[in-house]
Amino acid sequence: MFYTESLEKLVKELGKFPGIGPRSAQKLAFHIMKTPKEEARELAQAIIDIKEKTRYCSICNNLSEGERCAICVDPSRDKNIICVVEEPNDINAIEKTGTYKGTYHVLMGAISPLDGICPDDLKIEELIERISAGAKEVILATNPDTEGEATAMYLGKIIKPLEIKVTRIARGIPVGGNIEYTDQATLAKAMEKRGEL
Repeated sequence: MFYTESLEKLVKELGKFPGIGPRSAQKLAFHIMKTPKEEARELAQAIIDIKEKTRYCSICNNLSEGERCAICVDPSRDKNIICVVEEPNDINAIEKTGTYKGTYHVLMGAISPLDGICPDDLKIEELIERISAGAKEVILATNPDTEGEATAMYLGKIIKPLEIKVTRIARGIPVGGNIEYTDQATLAKAMEKRGEL
């Protein structure tokens, strides 16, 4: 490359982000190069702020700027229902629906033997402690991929003996979807999990 040393370094650092290849890193670097110095400073400060101020909630592992996240301190949330997700960004997706009013528990990943991630690497022990403190329902909202399904099955096995309600989020054809273009696995799950009208 025929870039300056500082530009090459920026391209290299941007390329470390997930989903950012060499060409995208170059585009971002050139965009940053063209922005006013103050905007670049604001971007740099935002990165520093998130590293210094953001942490994981001591109760659910959601992102927080304090000891506990906004959901855990919200008195209107139903503390008897815990929705289990893989990562903090999954909470945002569920919250956007505006329909769920319980609490969350972030596992910080999913069981994946191929990647060397076993149950002990996840926040499962903390989940069991929370359940034992009085939860009435646990909703397993892990991803519908191989790792997420394995994690949900594992959690189901260890939670059911605690004699509380364990549910799994539904899977199937998306709203507005077309059966003709739905993949076989999704269609099979939709048929399997069909509900009565």
